[in-house]
Formats: sequence, C-alpha cells, structure tokens
Amino acid sequence: MSRILLKLSGEALAGDKHHGFDEATVIEVAKQVKQIVDNGTQVGIVIGGGNFWRGRTSETIDRTKADQIGMLATVMNCIYVSEIFRYVGMKTAVLTPFECGNMTKLFSKDRANKYFAHDMVVFFAGGTGHPYFSTDTATVLRAIEIEADGIYLAKAIDGVYDSDPKTNPAAKKYDELSIEEVVEKKLAVVDLTASIMCLENKMPMYVFGLNEENSIVNALTGKFNGTKVTV
Repeated sequence: MSRILLKLSGEALAGDKHHGFDEATVIEVAKQVKQIVDNGTQVGIVIGGGNFWRGRTSETIDRTKADQIGMLATVMNCIYVSEIFRYVGMKTAVLTPFECGNMTKLFSKDRANKYFAHDMVVFFAGGTGHPYFSTDTATVLRAIEIEADGIYLAKAIDGVYDSDPKTNPAAKKYDELSIEEVVEKKLAVVDLTASIMCLENKMPMYVFGLNEENSIVNALTGKFNGTKVTV
C-alpha cells in the first residue's frame, strides 16, 4: 500500500500504566512505523485520547465541553508521539481542525499531501473539531480525505470478536467480515457513524493488537493475524 491511516489507541500507548504514556511502548511503535516509512509507505496517524480522558462517562460535565477536553487530549497525544517519532529519526507534522497557536498547523488536504510528499508522518489531532464525533469518525474522515488505501486499527485486543473476550472466554474471533456484518451485528469495531462512512466510501479496515511483537510491521507485510473488515 502506498498510503495508510494508522489509528492508535490512547489506552494502548499507556501500556501497563493505563494512564499517560509508557515511553518504551511509544518508542517501539515509532521504530515500527519508521520501517514502514523507510519502505516507501506514507503514514497518517490518529490517536485516541482515552489515556487522559473518557468524558462520556462523566455525569457532571456538559457533553460539548467533555468532547472538547477529549479533542485537546488527542492534541497532547499527537504532539508527544510525534516527538518520539522524531527521536527515532522521522520527520513529522501535527495537523488540527482548529488553531492551537504555533503548536500545530491547520488541517487541509493540500497541506497533508505536501507533507506526505516530503516523507513526513502526518498526525491528525483534535478529532473532527466538533463535539458528538468520536476519534473513530475522525479516523475514517481523514482516511477518506487523504485517499488512504486502508485504515489500520491498533487496539488493546487482537481483532474483532463476537463478544467481549475480557468477559467471555468463549468469544469467537473473526478473521474476516464485511462492514455490513459489523453494522448488523453491532460489533463496535468503530462507532456507527464511522462504520457507515467506511461502507459508503469503500474504506477497508484492519484490526489488530498493538501489544503483539512487531504487530504494525506484520500487519503491512503479509503476516497480519487480526481481523480484516472488507467493503
């Protein structure tokens, strides 16, 4: 593939700490992405904010404000992770749908394409810039806008199951299923809005466990053992 959108779970980047960042985990992710970039693949990245904020569980904060806090959590994540990427030898840029002073640049497709042309990893922070839209939706939106060949979802679990494997030891893992099945069975690979966008725009997804050894490289080099969501 020539261009992918990689979605990283904020919680997965926190490692065993379950909050903030586990630097060793992020460095390992950076080293894997560098291998992919060095092999000629252009990489865009969206990072969730769950290692800092899960605002939808709050009963005291207005939903719009809670979502805004979540957007800022993703900006912090992208700035941090982009710096780790630079540490291991990559060039990066962080784009947001709203002004963040001189910390990021405003998103546009043209700007993203310019950065990709200069072999930069492009981080898409701040979600869609609007409340009531998740980072799942932002991931699919950016993937469609930049004409990515597919979305790679690096999660805390190693694929899509018919029920929660944390609570059901007999949960069945899917090797492949269609986006229609995801919607019909309410499998919550991504939220419903994001699923419909994938369906309408024929955007495939590849779901795998971030914590498996060399998982990102394997997902892109024919050793994928997660779940492929076809369109």
